[in-house]
Amino acid sequence: MTIMLTNSLSGEAEPLEPLEPGRVSMYVCGLTVSDAPHLGHARLWVQADLLHRWLEYRGYAVDHVENITDVNEKIVARIDEPSLGADESAVAAEFTARVFSAMRTLRLRRATSYPRVSAHRQQIVALIDRLLSAGVAYEVDGSVYFDVTAFDGYGDLSGFDIGEGAVDQDSETLAEKRHPADFALWKADGVAPDSIADRREPTLAPVDEDAMSIWDAPWGPGRPGWHIECSAMAMHHLGETLDIHMGGRDLRFPHHENEIAQSEAATGEPFARYWLHVGLLQQDAEKMSSSLGNFLTIDAAIAEFGVGPLRMFFLGATYRTDQQYSHAAMEEATARFASLRRCYIQLTAACDGLDAYATVEHQQLRELAQSVVADVEAAMDDDLNVRVAISAYMEFVSAVSTYLDEHSAYDHAGLLHVRNTMRHIGVDVFGLPLEDGRASPELVETLVSLREDYRDAGEYDAADVLRDALAAAGVELEDTADGTIIHNQPH
Repeated sequence: MTIMLTNSLSGEAEPLEPLEPGRVSMYVCGLTVSDAPHLGHARLWVQADLLHRWLEYRGYAVDHVENITDVNEKIVARIDEPSLGADESAVAAEFTARVFSAMRTLRLRRATSYPRVSAHRQQIVALIDRLLSAGVAYEVDGSVYFDVTAFDGYGDLSGFDIGEGAVDQDSETLAEKRHPADFALWKADGVAPDSIADRREPTLAPVDEDAMSIWDAPWGPGRPGWHIECSAMAMHHLGETLDIHMGGRDLRFPHHENEIAQSEAATGEPFARYWLHVGLLQQDAEKMSSSLGNFLTIDAAIAEFGVGPLRMFFLGATYRTDQQYSHAAMEEATARFASLRRCYIQLTAACDGLDAYATVEHQQLRELAQSVVADVEAAMDDDLNVRVAISAYMEFVSAVSTYLDEHSAYDHAGLLHVRNTMRHIGVDVFGLPLEDGRASPELVETLVSLREDYRDAGEYDAADVLRDALAAAGVELEDTADGTIIHNQPH
């Protein structure tokens, strides 16, 4: 068993060989908490969650760290907005709470740690001081910049050529730098009003300096640069060399390139052994993002579709590819999840029903379970090819449904084995809510109809199993002389 991962640094698929046998350290670039989390964020989360789950499936202990950037000019721009706080920390706290709520709802594996920039002042300042002492950074009027010409490997991850300089910088910032591509480790004083002008509601008063975070440092008061924060937090929690660093493809340059430069210039050691970049979620051929305003929040998506269909949608594309969001794609994911849930509930009913016998043996059930495990393992070991893995899983589900439809007497032990396999892969690997996910209206109606068939045939035990399964999903049934009334039906 070897897990192959495509390393963005080499451009090649490489076997996973962690520094410590049996244990993988994994850093995921998290959010700047300046807005409600949306489906673009969820795509990265689900792909990181899938990697975490697969590493655990293969027997690794996972040290998973995912940061929260709660000191940022985007947060400052939202101070005093309605329902938000009167200072930077209060605004960050509000959106951080929304992030964790969305993460829990999406059934993500909990990370080992969620470090926040605001809690790592000491580590950030110490790392900047280390870079100054090493002669690879310099101070100008209280700001500190990293000297890209002092690091030979700059550009190895992204292909950026420092001879091309950098773009979209104001003349004042460029005047401070020795080289146009040098990047800020520390910004003197507070957030400049013009840097948040386009993000701040024009009806709001200017931000008071006391409302934003300004830290003391040996070279003067100010705020950390974005890139230095991740290096300081990652190395503090996981050591100077990480096994896996994961983030969105749009962070490859400049964020991840700069992380490598500053981290390795400080330690002399490789910063991350494997760089994994997740493709973007797009809508109408554009990246879904807060800045473009073309996003759907996670809360809104869950309210409309449910957790199961949403996770099923994200499982439809491998982590390295871009994924297109559309209502048609969500309808397809909803239908696939409904068929999965329908099979699982029917399988559970069959396991507990009167037609499952200890004396019946159907070898095909064991062969189905063995085959799907082999197919899923082969696909997931091959650079987390979840598209192939979920396809094999759904073929298995279809075969199980066919078995249930074509037999009147079931192999009880075989059914239990198949159900355990379906649950182990569906829940533990894919994170799908087989037992407690929200059922679709179509699925509810199908199961109610199936229950009526059982009742008409006098198979009341099987009918009760379906009733209990629906109750667990929040759907209550009331049997009347005029038929069954469905209460709390999803919409």
